[in-house]
Amino acid sequence: MQTPDHLDSPPALEEQAARQDVAVRRNFSLLALYQVIMRTGWIFKTESIIMPAVLDLMGGNAILRGCLPMLNRFGQSLPPLIAADYIRQLPQKKRMLAICAAVMGFCFISLAIIWSLTDHQSSNWLPYLFLTIYGIFFSFVGLHNLAMSLMYGKLIPVTSRGRLMLVSMTLGCLSAVGFAWFLLRHWLGEQTGQFEPIFLFTGLAFVLSAMIACCLKEVPDVRKRKTKKLHQVFRQSWETLRVDRNFRTLVVIASLFGMSMTLFPHYQALARGRLDVGLQAMVPWLIAQNIGAAGFSIPMGWLADRYGYRLVLRLQMLLLALPPILAIWFANLNSGGHWFLLVFALLGLSPVMLRTFSNYTLEIADRQKQPIYLSTMSVCMAVPVIVTSLLVGLLVELIGFETAFAMVIVTIFFGWILTFKLDEPRHHQPDQVASSKHETE
Repeated sequence: MQTPDHLDSPPALEEQAARQDVAVRRNFSLLALYQVIMRTGWIFKTESIIMPAVLDLMGGNAILRGCLPMLNRFGQSLPPLIAADYIRQLPQKKRMLAICAAVMGFCFISLAIIWSLTDHQSSNWLPYLFLTIYGIFFSFVGLHNLAMSLMYGKLIPVTSRGRLMLVSMTLGCLSAVGFAWFLLRHWLGEQTGQFEPIFLFTGLAFVLSAMIACCLKEVPDVRKRKTKKLHQVFRQSWETLRVDRNFRTLVVIASLFGMSMTLFPHYQALARGRLDVGLQAMVPWLIAQNIGAAGFSIPMGWLADRYGYRLVLRLQMLLLALPPILAIWFANLNSGGHWFLLVFALLGLSPVMLRTFSNYTLEIADRQKQPIYLSTMSVCMAVPVIVTSLLVGLLVELIGFETAFAMVIVTIFFGWILTFKLDEPRHHQPDQVASSKHETE
């Protein structure tokens, strides 16, 4: 059966291209707005500053602080791997994005209610309830990030993803810094803080993001087959690693990058313990970290669109070694409190790196295989964090910060060296890239 001539006529094709262009611009704007609001809420619960400080106020120690990155990476690895095939086959991924953002918001609204109804300084069970909600929250963060990456791959052209990262990170930083400066100064004191409004603001921002996700214009995908069983998912993940050498190198680098996350909850404890600063010092730290994220996203997004993500990843891994080095140095200086802002500014590189890993993965994987590639990378990134977070916390508690920080610095440098073994997918023609891939289903 032949296609009617009018469907192939130049005016029809031009009209179709114009509609697609409008849809791309609309989705670009909505995804940018979505991430701006998400980032504005996120600054009020930063893993390297706010959340470990809250746990400390509940009576937590370095070992309990070590649970934070462990739960963080566990939630962002195993749930996405299990649900990767299911999410891939959803006709519209925006619904999963909206559901995850809403649940993330309700977790923090629940924390606000719990904090207002309990005596957080004398409730021995509260740290464990806090960690439980924290684990649930990051399980949905993991599903959210997978859905977001798939939305990038489906709705945003490859040469515009760096620009979207640049726009969303820059505007998100300005919004987050503005709200943090005007609100957190009143909510945080020297020794304690009003965490009910902090948690509530975060929860409402995530719920608002969920509402924006519902407005994305997404053409439904056709569901082709049944969802894989759990053992099939793990087998496919293993087969993906076995046949794709470049992807194996990438996940090793991601794993070594993940080790840097084990130090996140300890930076604020190091500064507050060695430099005698109060909770109010966290406000400029938060601002510095978000300005750092925006500052890094501008050149990194430009470099990624122009030269590819391999070069960007190489630069980022090298810069990532600086925060632990500078943290130990400043903590042993009499005037180190004034310089500690630089440590948190450099930590702003971490969310940019997560997007870099995702975007590089999107380029080396066929669209049908993107969910398993992304979830496999998340698991490989998480395993070292899950295994060593408590060890790092134990080293901090028993020996001190220097030993734990030195161990992580060495792993980051090794990861930087491995970036020189990565391929640059944009150096190959599409048919060459496709022929180099193996079926992993």
